[in-house]
Amino acid sequence: MNDELLTVPEVLAELRVPRSTWYYWRQTGKAPRVIKLPNGELRIRRSVLGQWLGTLECDAA
Repeated sequence: MNDELLTVPEVLAELRVPRSTWYYWRQTGKAPRVIKLPNGELRIRRSVLGQWLGTLECDAA
């Protein structure tokens, strides 16, 4: 799998969600796992993002 490290703005652009939604997901434990760098910035592995998205898949009604 590709383990490219994505920034939060890159993930937001890919998912097309606002920053407030991302941080709500983080608060409620619904966001994908992140890596917190020593400077406080967050990174998300592309493979983790893909796995997380896979858990959200469901059959269309």
